[in-house]
Amino acid sequence: MLLVVAYPDIYQCADHVLEIMEYKPIGLEGFDDLLVGYTRAKGINSEGLALLPEGGGWLMVEFGAETAPEAESQGRSLMHALTRNGHTPHMRLCTDKQQIKRVWEVRESALGVTSHSPGEPLNWEGWEDAAVAPEKLGGYLRDLRKMMAAYAYKGSLYGHFGHGCVHTRINFDLQSKDGIAKFRKFMEEAADLVVSYGGSISGEHGDGQARAELLPKMFGPELVQAFREFKSAWDPEWKMNPGKLIEPYKLDENLRLGANYSPWEPDTNFKFLGDHGSLAEATLRCVGVGKCRREEGGLMCPSYRATHEEEHSTRGRAHLLWEMTQGKGKDKDRSNGIIRDGWRSEEVKQSLDLCLACKGCKTECPVGVDVATYKSEFLSHYYEGRVRPRSAYAFGNIDLWARAASHTPGLANLATQLPFLRDISKLVAGIPKQRAIPAFAPQTFKSWFQRREPRNTEFPPVLLWPDTFNNYFHPETAKAAVGVLEAAGFQVIVPRANLCCGRPLYDHGMLDRAQSLLLQILDELSPEIEAGIPIVGLEPSCVAVFRDELLNLFPHDERAQALSRQTFLLSEFLETRAKHLPLPRLDRKAILHGHCHHKSLMKMTAEESVLRRLGVDFHSPAPGCCGMAGSFGFESDKYDLAIAIGELELLPAIRQAPADWLIIADGFSCREQIAQGTPRRALHLAEVLHMALDASPEPQPYPESASARQREADVFRSMKHAGLGLAALAAAGFLFWKMSRNR
Repeated sequence: MLLVVAYPDIYQCADHVLEIMEYKPIGLEGFDDLLVGYTRAKGINSEGLALLPEGGGWLMVEFGAETAPEAESQGRSLMHALTRNGHTPHMRLCTDKQQIKRVWEVRESALGVTSHSPGEPLNWEGWEDAAVAPEKLGGYLRDLRKMMAAYAYKGSLYGHFGHGCVHTRINFDLQSKDGIAKFRKFMEEAADLVVSYGGSISGEHGDGQARAELLPKMFGPELVQAFREFKSAWDPEWKMNPGKLIEPYKLDENLRLGANYSPWEPDTNFKFLGDHGSLAEATLRCVGVGKCRREEGGLMCPSYRATHEEEHSTRGRAHLLWEMTQGKGKDKDRSNGIIRDGWRSEEVKQSLDLCLACKGCKTECPVGVDVATYKSEFLSHYYEGRVRPRSAYAFGNIDLWARAASHTPGLANLATQLPFLRDISKLVAGIPKQRAIPAFAPQTFKSWFQRREPRNTEFPPVLLWPDTFNNYFHPETAKAAVGVLEAAGFQVIVPRANLCCGRPLYDHGMLDRAQSLLLQILDELSPEIEAGIPIVGLEPSCVAVFRDELLNLFPHDERAQALSRQTFLLSEFLETRAKHLPLPRLDRKAILHGHCHHKSLMKMTAEESVLRRLGVDFHSPAPGCCGMAGSFGFESDKYDLAIAIGELELLPAIRQAPADWLIIADGFSCREQIAQGTPRRALHLAEVLHMALDASPEPQPYPESASARQREADVFRSMKHAGLGLAALAAAGFLFWKMSRNR
């Protein structure tokens, strides 16, 4: 059980540590209002923040026992004790496992959150590990904050308050001579302060190079000399860890930055406004937290979970990219292993190659490392003047191929679905033999929509975004969305022009065309943008482009800002603009799988809320990626990894689900991974809503929408007609040839 206790400030939290420790908690952590402010500014851990009681400093008091009631009783005993004095703190006892997890995430994200905060200078470690006896903690923290204020420094205070060990990251200037001198003076005075309290300059992490120079202040010259003699006895040639503890490096040398820090600052397509327009500063974000190296339970990093290789983790990629900005244009000697090739680095390319561009790190990493964007930027330069792999042209330009195929979908499906012909198609496109190529719909959504009579013309308009996947491959999803939006009292409109957000282009670094497609959208939709007409997207990755890439490429374009604000997922739109819509009951159980971009950028809150309004009893077995990730799982050299990621959680859970359960997934790639990796087919939320509004019949095994089954029949029929047409054409040609011979 977790008891959260809030006092007006962090110092009063420290003052009550001894009182709380009398009740024998198994954990006692503390953090201040600065940490909460930084977390809120980053837009992360919002659920955990909402659970914090009112205050300016918080203690997390964890109790454990043989049974839950016993642990809860311990927590309530402490709550009762804390109410006996005249200054009762605000408290919340969390007994729900999910709530406990959410609150702990606020504390666990502290290192990353305090490192890079929007609108704040970079904060650095250095004095992050001092400890004093718990009974002296309040006085020490007050004096430390006074000293920081005297130096015009700022830093959050958090840590293991039950042990008197406090962490902090401070806005040291480590890139100028004067700033480094000021840093040294502060460190020396801080060491004197903690020693005056009888404390330790290193309470948990060890001294290393950062504080070893200060050890004589704590141990005194006699004991330090004894250390020196002991080390000399066992290491007479001074080869074991030289420069640490005895004869240490100075605390202001060997800095990662330093007064001569001058990284390579290349021109980039993305503007990186959160990092002052600097790729070097963006790649400096990683502070080694290692949250990306979890084995289970998170959105990032799917490639690391499958390979267990550091170079395929968010942290590994970030460090390689940062190293690239240090080596470009420097000494060409490669003997020390530093990356010298800039955008042409094969080491960086190899590391980024297995990134699924899931965007999980953008929001789940405490410091917001955004490898998907870094990968796209890198590949755009790596392939400049070079030929890309076949799969890049096949998948990056899928909107062009799909538009061409829509004129003769039967012939296109003959080439991609029939034995032998489909093998040739896969070989040309770089698709593994194990994969099935999705079939083109006999009729696109836009063709269907343009042929129907306008409806609800007296109601407010909403623009339904006809993305490539739901327009050319799964029009039944968009048709269902039309029905839902019209039932909600809106007039549905679609763009007349053929528009594409270019989502697949980013994964292959094809940013020139991606930017031109976005500019075309801004031009074509200018009237709708200016009129404030909401835009509803069905494919989460396309909505993510308008929320993310669009603003990173055109941050100063007012139309881009407005389009981003006006774009909603269907669930978001229903929850914000159509809350009045009474939804019928759909008493079904379901597995809900969110697309990675959906979970990362938009969150699943609205989706889950709509399903609860329907009465659907759902659970989400996979917090991470399905493994398909756009075109990633369709590439021959990525197939094994894509399947391995899917098998971590999602695919086994779907195979084990009862036959009458719904499988719900909005992402096209997620639905394809499910269809090709299990005997089930997933429905889009729009189809589930339409099913409820239409009062669908009793569930059947392996439930699919009737329109999806009808589409498959139509696909087969169009292939049959195309085949007959080809046969007739071949026969006519043969007869013409025979007649010509007879003449």
